[in-house]
Amino acid sequence: MCVTNSPAVKSLGVFLDSTLSMQTHISFIIKTCFFHLRRIASIRRYLTHDACVKLVVSLIFSRLDYCNSLLAGLPASSIHGLQRVQNAAARLTLRKTKRDHITPLLRSLHWLPVNTRIS
Repeated sequence: MCVTNSPAVKSLGVFLDSTLSMQTHISFIIKTCFFHLRRIASIRRYLTHDACVKLVVSLIFSRLDYCNSLLAGLPASSIHGLQRVQNAAARLTLRKTKRDHITPLLRSLHWLPVNTRIS
């Protein structure tokens, strides 16, 4: 019997790679969050502001926050993709464009940035 190496394994919903860079896990989170954001965007015009916030918090932030303490100490370049997800969620929720600054939007929603949520 021969045991082969695997580039990444999934345990309790977290992908662990051989170098513990968490890149597989982060890219999976980004991919699923943007999928859900596109789905929410397709029905956004039918939702009230409060309903949209609740939907985004339940579908997106539950994924961003799950086991995020494992991401502590990673370089900012690794966390940047997760921050892009949060920025897109804020813009979708508040019906803003990419040209609008994100800091006031996050403050108005009372959402902490991803690196602060991790620490």
